[in-house]
Amino acid sequence: MDLIGKALTMSDLVAYNEGAVVSKTVIDKKVGTVTLFSFGEGQGLSEHTVPYDAFVQVVDGEATVTIAGVEHTVTAGQMIIMPANIPHELKAVKQFKMLLVMIRA
Repeated sequence: MDLIGKALTMSDLVAYNEGAVVSKTVIDKKVGTVTLFSFGEGQGLSEHTVPYDAFVQVVDGEATVTIAGVEHTVTAGQMIIMPANIPHELKAVKQFKMLLVMIRA
């Protein structure tokens, strides 16, 4: 599906799949990526670090984002920035969708 030059609803671009994490890359360039994710309730990404800041905007639902051991509840319409080189993880409190933007510069 060609996404360029079209008005689209983000939450429609990635479907929920119970018990799974689904992703759709929107932009993939050398300098960074833009990816949509959907998480079934209870699903998540385990603790990890990346060498650059990661911007997350929750599009639908609710997630717990843990950064350096501190939990943050993030809901639809909210965003959070996970800092470079700091351990972080995400977990779906309820099923949720998010937009992840990572810039590698």
